[in-house]
Amino acid sequence: MKKNVFFSVLLLINSFVNAQDRMSGRIWATRSEVIAQNGMACTSHPLSTQAAIEILQAGGSAIDAAIAANAMEGVVEPHMNGIGGDLFAMVWDAKTKKLYGLNASGRSPYTLTLEELKKRGLKHIPSTGPLPINVPGCVDGWFELHKKFGKLPMERILSHAINYARNGFPVHDELATSLAAVPRLYGQFPNVKEHYYPDGAVPKKGEIFKNPNLANTLEKIAKGGRDAFYKGEIPQIIETFMKKNGGFLTAKDFADHTSTWVEPVSTNYRGYDVWELPPNGQGITVLQMLNILEGYDFSKIPYGSTEHVHLFTEAKKLAFEDRAKYYADPEFAKIPVKSLISKEYAAERRKLINSDKAASRYDAGNPALKDGDTIFLTAADKDGNMIALIQSNYRGFGSGMMADGLGFMFQDRGEMYTLTEGENNTYAPHKRPFHTIIPAFITKDNKPFVSFGVMGGSFQPLGHVQIVMNIVDFGMNLQEAGDAPRLNHEGSSEPTGEKMTDGGVITMESGISYETIRGLMQKGHKVGYILGMYGGYQAIRVDADKKIYFGASDSRKDGHAAGF
Repeated sequence: MKKNVFFSVLLLINSFVNAQDRMSGRIWATRSEVIAQNGMACTSHPLSTQAAIEILQAGGSAIDAAIAANAMEGVVEPHMNGIGGDLFAMVWDAKTKKLYGLNASGRSPYTLTLEELKKRGLKHIPSTGPLPINVPGCVDGWFELHKKFGKLPMERILSHAINYARNGFPVHDELATSLAAVPRLYGQFPNVKEHYYPDGAVPKKGEIFKNPNLANTLEKIAKGGRDAFYKGEIPQIIETFMKKNGGFLTAKDFADHTSTWVEPVSTNYRGYDVWELPPNGQGITVLQMLNILEGYDFSKIPYGSTEHVHLFTEAKKLAFEDRAKYYADPEFAKIPVKSLISKEYAAERRKLINSDKAASRYDAGNPALKDGDTIFLTAADKDGNMIALIQSNYRGFGSGMMADGLGFMFQDRGEMYTLTEGENNTYAPHKRPFHTIIPAFITKDNKPFVSFGVMGGSFQPLGHVQIVMNIVDFGMNLQEAGDAPRLNHEGSSEPTGEKMTDGGVITMESGISYETIRGLMQKGHKVGYILGMYGGYQAIRVDADKKIYFGASDSRKDGHAAGF
């Protein structure tokens, strides 16, 4: 017995030292990648991953599996996502060897005008109540994806979510924490009490939570298709509820809703093509940052060093100024995407960075002169198809508004408009807002390499860039890239109208050295630690030659990667 313990300790020490060697002396907690041949699913909840794997094993495509997982996520993580929110996705289709992009975000109500919002004396759209609600795009997104890439019937795909909504599931750690805040944040809104704490108390960790109303809604969608959600009884229930409670969504808003298939855009970062979706999302921020950072030799700049964090932060400040000025619904504004993500524009912007001093502010560039709380999941199947899917209510559970008997809360994404006239992102009826949720994909030599995403509002582009750099510049594997300490910069200008004036603040997780922090302060940065964590991460890497998948899921949360 003692001998076994001795050798176990030796093995532990050896693996620890090897990890140090691999990471050039950097130490943080991580775990192994998951490796499988026939399929892979990585989500932020074990039951969602289980649903996806079961669909794959039944012969479903990666897209079927992702829809099943997303529906399950709306049941078990209602504080993050659900059918009251929006969806974006990128799909690698093995047959055509092409990457497809889907924008399934909703638009503002026809009947709510900028004049009405200003008449109320608002400087910003509030985050709760009826005003920040747009048409939910999630369900239409499911059916657009399924029509193009699905194999199994939707009744089969949604069966897991329907079952767990009807029969219940044990509340997990993260949901329990979020549920505890429901009375304070949403208790004043109709139907919330009856839904989240029908017995007078919010469910605690390990207690069974049921949502029969959501089960019924999902069942109608499974049987009646997307029109069951966007036409007929459900939108009529919603319109009646909104009129009764000061809202503006109508059945016409639902009937006129459409998703949009878009061409993903990319930049090459040291031999790897990094793909994002164009606006109204913030994905091209990632490409702008990578283009700026490519001008520095990170083979000579250690991970977590003062120089690494400083250059990363300054690149972020520059890109976010363009993000605040230009990103919006392309149907309402001309956005110079090609110039914004060009190498030439990045070279001009890079000249503004002082390697020795933090900038208190930057102005947005002028590229047009040269131009003529969220879930992420990913799945891959035996045929080589892969999907990166992200879906969200925006802030927590959403707006607080729950239509009678439907079992879900509406998103509050409309908070992201600005009420300043003449801006790209100024509020208008039937307009998509600036969006934070972004899926990501990496290809190499025109072959799929990694599908991934990082949750967390405005942090998401920073998270994407850190993942790419961790893999490409710092040699981390897929799991290590997500577990490495993250850093954020807060205080940049935002599309909602806020302006950066004092350089903002770098906040970071534990694991960044005090030497680095001192160095950053000497350069003029304000620095702080985060109490908690940044985002959540899921990823799949494919070895296209060996036909093997590697899966990773964030150790900070309840997520789970699995394959078969």
